This record gives sequence, C-alpha cells and structure tokens, in this order.
Amino acid sequence: MTQVHEKNLKNVLATDCGSTTTKAVYIEKKEEGYRLVMRGEAPTTVESPFEDVTRGVVNATEELEELTGRVFLEEEGKGILRPCKEKSGVDAYISTSSAGGGLQMLVAGVVKEMTAESAHRAALGAGAIVMETLAINDGRQTWERFELIRTLRPDMILLSGGTDGGDLSHVVEMAEVIREAKPASRLGSAKLPVIFAGNKDAAPRVEGILGEICDLFIVDNLRPTLERENLFPAREKIHDLFMEHVMQQAPGYPKLIDWTDAPIMPTPGAVGSLIERVAEQEEIQVIGVDIGGATTDIFSVFQETFNRTVSANLGMSYSISQVMAESGWENVMRWVPFSMDEQELRNRIKNKMIRPTTIPQSLEELILEQALAREALRLSFDHHRSLAVGLKGIQQQRTIAEAFAQSTSGDSLVHMEGLDLLVGSGGVLSHAPRRAQAMAMLTDAFQPVGITQLAVDSIFMMPHLGVLSTINAQAAVEVFEADCLIHLGTTIAPTGTVRKGRPLVEVDLEVGESFSLHVGDLKLIPLGVGESVKATLRPDKKIDVGAGKGEGWEGELTGGQVGLLFDGRGRPLLFPEDDLQRVKMITSWHHAMSLYPGCRA
Repeated sequence: MTQVHEKNLKNVLATDCGSTTTKAVYIEKKEEGYRLVMRGEAPTTVESPFEDVTRGVVNATEELEELTGRVFLEEEGKGILRPCKEKSGVDAYISTSSAGGGLQMLVAGVVKEMTAESAHRAALGAGAIVMETLAINDGRQTWERFELIRTLRPDMILLSGGTDGGDLSHVVEMAEVIREAKPASRLGSAKLPVIFAGNKDAAPRVEGILGEICDLFIVDNLRPTLERENLFPAREKIHDLFMEHVMQQAPGYPKLIDWTDAPIMPTPGAVGSLIERVAEQEEIQVIGVDIGGATTDIFSVFQETFNRTVSANLGMSYSISQVMAESGWENVMRWVPFSMDEQELRNRIKNKMIRPTTIPQSLEELILEQALAREALRLSFDHHRSLAVGLKGIQQQRTIAEAFAQSTSGDSLVHMEGLDLLVGSGGVLSHAPRRAQAMAMLTDAFQPVGITQLAVDSIFMMPHLGVLSTINAQAAVEVFEADCLIHLGTTIAPTGTVRKGRPLVEVDLEVGESFSLHVGDLKLIPLGVGESVKATLRPDKKIDVGAGKGEGWEGELTGGQVGLLFDGRGRPLLFPEDDLQRVKMITSWHHAMSLYPGCRA
C-alpha cells in the first residue's frame, strides 16, 4: 500500500466490489475541478469457480480501458499501474467492498438503552450489519445468550459497558458470557476479534477473561461519561480489523489489499463517510437512503451528528415479502389507484422474491413496485428515527437500578424542518422510468416539511466517492455534486391547519407566476437543473413554511429535472376511508406530477 499525497492527486481509479457486481470508475482533475470520466462494471468473482475478487476488478477495469483508451492494468492483470503517465496509470487506486456478506458484527453492552445502544451506533457507523445486540437487561437468560453467540458466528464482537470509574461487575459479567460461549468466526479464523470499548478500569479484568480465547483489542470508552459519547476510536478499530481479519480471509482480498492506496472500506461505511463529508463541507443537514434488494440503509447528519441504520429485512427483491408483512396490505394498496385482491398482491410479491432480478413489465406492475418502495422507505425511516436519538442517561438516571428501569429513548435527532438535502440511491429510485416518480416516492415516504432539495444517485457512485473522501474530501464532494447527484428539484411543504376555504400559502415567483396553495393541492412548477427563481411565500398565520408560524419567506428556490413541488397535502399524509375517494385523490396526485401517463385508474 503506497502513500497518497492529496495535493498531487490528478486522477483516481476506484472500485466497489458488491455482492453481485464490481463497479469501476475513473476520475480525473480538469480545469473545472474533479470529474467522472468513465464507468465500467463486471460480475463479482469472490465465489466459485473463480474465488478471487481481483478477477472481477480486472474485468471491470478492462472495460474502462476500452472506453477511455487509457491503460490502467499491469501486464497479465497483476495490479494497477502507478504512477500516472500521459496515457497510462493513475495516481491512486482505492476500493470498497460488500462482497461475501459485508461486515457482520455482534454488539454487547451493560444497559440496552445506553452503552449497548452506543455500541450499536458505533458498529453501524463503521459500515457493519449488526446481527444482534446483547445487554444485561435484554430479558434473555444466560443460556440464551450462549446459544445466540454460538449460532450467529459474527466477524467480530464489540463489547462496551460502564462509564469510566463506574461499576465493574456488569461489564465483567458480559465478558464472562462471551468467554463461556466460546464464539467462532464466520470465516473460520483461529480467534474471533473482540473490541473492548468500555469502562477503562475494567480493561485489565476483561483482558484476563477474554485475552486467551479471543483476539482482544482495547480502545477508549464509547461512553466515558453519561453526557458524552466517543464513537470514533471504536469505529477506527472496526475498520482496521475489517481489513486485517475479515478481508484477509476472503478469496483474493490479500492481493487486492496490496493493490490499493488506502484501506478498503465496507460499502455502507463508505457511503456514510460521503454523507458526513458533504454535510460538513456544505454546512447542511442531510438524509441519504440506499434501498437495495435485501436491505435499506439510511444515513443522516443532524446537528453535526452522524447516524446510520440498517433495516436488514426491508428490500425490493429478496426481502420484499417482509415489506408486505410489516406494512400490511392496506398500507401498500393505499398508494395504488386501482383495486386488487389481497391474495393476488401476495402472489405477485412472492414472484418477485423468487425471481429477484426481474423488473416490472407493465404499468400496473410498476405502480405496485413503487407503492411497495414507499412502504419500505417509510418503515426504514421510522426505524432510523427511533435509533437516531440523543444520549440517554443524562439527568434522568443516577443509579444502575434506575437505568435498568428506563425503556424510552432520548429525543430523536432527526428534525425534518431542519433538513436541507434528501438523497436517494438504489435501483427503484435511480432507475425509475421517470424522475418525477423518484421524487414522488421520496416525498411520500419521508414527507419533508418546509423547503427541502431532493436528489438521486445517478449511477451508484456514492461508495466510490466515500472512500475517495478519506484521501481527498474536496475531490469527492466535487464529483458528488457534478456527476453523481441528479438534482430532482425542491419541495415546498407547509405545515399547520387553516380554516376551511382559506389558502395555506400565497406564492409569488419572479417569473411572473402567482397562485394560492390550498389544502390538498399538489402543484408542480417546471424549473430545470442549474436554474433558480426568486420566490415570496406568504403563509396563513397558522402555517409554517420553514420560517415559523405565520412568518413569510423570501429567497431563491432551486430547480432540477422535475422542478418545484408545492405540496399542500399536510403532514402526516391522510387517506380517505372511502375507497372511491382515495382512488380519486391518488389519481389527482399522479396527474399533478405526470407520474404515469396512460394510466387509467
């Protein structure tokens, strides 16, 4: 692994080794800044018969060579050419990976609502899939914890517990549970890595308990005091161990590690890093969502605090039946402007689950798929809001007994009125036949309030840019804004109630258009990418458009491929109980945004 100097970085090759596809991108510094030049992809080759992840990297890179006329590979595909010359090589090669199931972790703490939850956040922020969370007060018997640890076979365990200088007995008890369970690694390594990030006074005793049976690593406490959370050291150690223990054992990864100029990152961790960088550089509050076939990841930065959650059974192919099970038939069908028997809907969903690579073949199937996507996004976001909370234990509890009795979360950090940018990624959003459909899915599922910009990841490039951000944050943000993001437009969603017949907001646009937005209205104003318009919003005294109840707003609204969406439907969205009225309302929404031309409801 060579040393990368940020100031000398003129071009970069980046790959993302996914579970099915390896995607390669070539980025170059031009007069206007860093830009994407070309993209190539090939099947991932981590499984039989190849069992060498670098074969897929070479194949994807060869496609880049054909498309750019530039040579990236050493002879016989033995590595990536460096340094950069006129028509060959690059200054840096970087990669992410989720092949082989990504990073799977078990986390354990003392109090479920405090140190165990902090450990959960640290693992998610590092890009892990958290298989289970253990705590002294999780309601399980000791033998159940043994069985769970033995059955799960994680890649590593993160153990936390106790504030510095506090009680030792409970974190020691959890360490003894891990020892007696004799945990084994998923990949069959000799010793399972265990990270201890708890009470520093307990470290010697934890080392005595786990030191011989595990690869034990001690880092700074995740929760040194009730009032402070310190996730960074644990996250850094998780990244290091992902490289040293997990990647080293996967087919071909030791070779790939030698090729790269920066540590390989788990794909979700890289996406999270990019969201953090964008929020930091632009000084904005951001939500990002990546909806896949099996899982939906949500990332957020509010009040300079990063959170990530994984809804492991909410996806659009392999786990689409779980979306139906959790949301219920009525919630899926409320988005659909026609009637369908529940059993027929279930049959269609099961067909998608057993044929996960199929795409909708009719307009009716497309509407159903996008209705399911709204529910998957909604459920995942509810999950995210419940976990993205302020620290618990501050002032509310002073003793361990009081802590055990606590069952409610701290206040959620996700405040939609402060949201500046909502970014969607994943096939159902990025590959929607019409960009307005992607905007409608995001708006309906997340229900942003006030003034919010919406965008989608055009070609699943966020993982590449996330790992790039670790060596050159400016390059990552420039490519993200210029080539990765497709700006959909801006939603303007007033909140509050008015007397019947009164408008929510009076709108004046500099282009000469003025109108009144009433309850239930959905009005789309075309305004292209890179265009903006000065607007004046005059709300009713009981209505908030982002400046406070009754407070007017003046400023510039930014367009996109869809435009400006004035949403007077209220929050939360409400649906009539009468089915004919519901269909009429849904149809009016579709017509307002031209979502499905030719659809006859």
